Amino acid sequence: MAEPVVEVREGKLLGVTKNDRNGNKFYGFQGIPYAKPPVGELRFKAPQPPEPWEGIRDAKEEGSECFARHFDEFSGSEDCLVLNVYTKEILSPRLRPVMFWIHGGGFTGGSSSTNMYGPEFLLTKDVVLVSINYRVGALGFLNLPDPELGVPGNAGLKDMVMALKWVQNNIKQFSGDPNNVTVFGESAGGSAAQYLVLSPMAKGLFHKIIAQSGSVTNCWATSNKNAAYLLAANAGIYSNNDKVVLKHLQQLSLEDLQEALSKIPDMHAIGILKAFGPTIEKNSKEEAFISEHPLDIIKSGNYMKVPMIMGCVSREGMYIHALVNNNPKSTALMPTTLIPNNFQMRIGSNLHKDVSNKIKKFYFGDKDPSTDKDWINKLYTDNYFLYDVYKNAKCHLETNTHPIYFYRFLFDTDLNFLKHMYGITEPGVSHADDTPYLFKCDLVPEAEEGSVEDLGIRRMVTLWTNFAKYGKPTIDKNDSLLPVEWLPISKNKFRTYDIGTEMKLHDQHPETKYMEFWDEISQINPFLSKL
Repeated sequence: MAEPVVEVREGKLLGVTKNDRNGNKFYGFQGIPYAKPPVGELRFKAPQPPEPWEGIRDAKEEGSECFARHFDEFSGSEDCLVLNVYTKEILSPRLRPVMFWIHGGGFTGGSSSTNMYGPEFLLTKDVVLVSINYRVGALGFLNLPDPELGVPGNAGLKDMVMALKWVQNNIKQFSGDPNNVTVFGESAGGSAAQYLVLSPMAKGLFHKIIAQSGSVTNCWATSNKNAAYLLAANAGIYSNNDKVVLKHLQQLSLEDLQEALSKIPDMHAIGILKAFGPTIEKNSKEEAFISEHPLDIIKSGNYMKVPMIMGCVSREGMYIHALVNNNPKSTALMPTTLIPNNFQMRIGSNLHKDVSNKIKKFYFGDKDPSTDKDWINKLYTDNYFLYDVYKNAKCHLETNTHPIYFYRFLFDTDLNFLKHMYGITEPGVSHADDTPYLFKCDLVPEAEEGSVEDLGIRRMVTLWTNFAKYGKPTIDKNDSLLPVEWLPISKNKFRTYDIGTEMKLHDQHPETKYMEFWDEISQINPFLSKL
């Protein structure tokens, strides 16, 4: 078969032929620039449109991941604003639904690498898959107050908007339908999908979202902390002049930037704002990605209303507990890991101590918390992930005119790579362990036909691609693979769909009493934020 060539607005691309999970052919085009490299004076700033090239550009290999601390080590490049497109056909008159994947990583790391997110599962269905790299950490989320400098923050989120614009301009060349684009992502990618719904910059660029294990108000998904001066001081730049600080930070080599960043802890503490992350833009002279509190936007109804899937895996908090245990300076129930920072309770205050004790009593009773890993995992599931995802779905229900579907992911098999990575033996599904059911992952074994792993892959791929095609995840009541119809939530029924070896639709979320507990906690402090 001849190597595929596609012409996009910027030039011609040479792709590669691959095989999906069923052995059928599809085409891959990788490392496609969707923006100008954000280097030099463009460091920290909003992305600029891509530049054209001469001849045929080789698009057979992935581009670089964006420079950041990935797990425990720094790696990557600043020339990283690239995307990948996978499709069954090119230049076909029959256009297919587009699925636009945003990777996780807490807005501090991660990439769209096929080692983690191989397209072979989703391409068994009739969709076009796009996956992107975007700036993370300081390069994606540093902000400076001076409105003249054009660094109000959220460059990484603006990268996503630029990539969506590229899709609108070019995806027809890959037989993708620009009028049927579903944004989906996990963790930070799930949060980003919801952020895009709220941003005026992204209006009209997509048509549905799937937010897996993330929302705009999770404690790790926001940062109003300005760490630019801390970063500058770590690099030996001592100035309170924003223009001077920016000039010197833009001139730092990646090696010097890495040394300065390595002195800033990559925190997983729920009670403390992270150094770099999405923020509400203020005093900007350029178009803002988001300029109001997300919950204010949702309550106003002034956002792009689209069909939505939201939900979590059963024991998200396993991952956080593992990270805490791997830090020799941490203990499982430190004051910084109990109350989310958006509850605005000063650590060490009497109020913080009283509420911490109330949380411990509710989850552990009179037991020693350190002896019950499963309940620590449950606590971290609720306060790091589930409560905010649940709360945001309920808030959208008040103003979104389209259906909102909510789920629990329950498959606990050999595909759950994070549990194996951290040696977790307790029952349940860890944060991020749903992704190997959507993407081929090199960290897990191949799923044998007819196995429970195979069942999980086929169910997830079918649900997600059904939603991308039709706006609803179950379409055939006689489908033996999906024997239970998934209905959206309503004001009277917070219907929750169990995705596991057994499929079930609950009229109310099975964890409702825990969600109601956090509702009560959120009302204790009269100076709380919008939660």
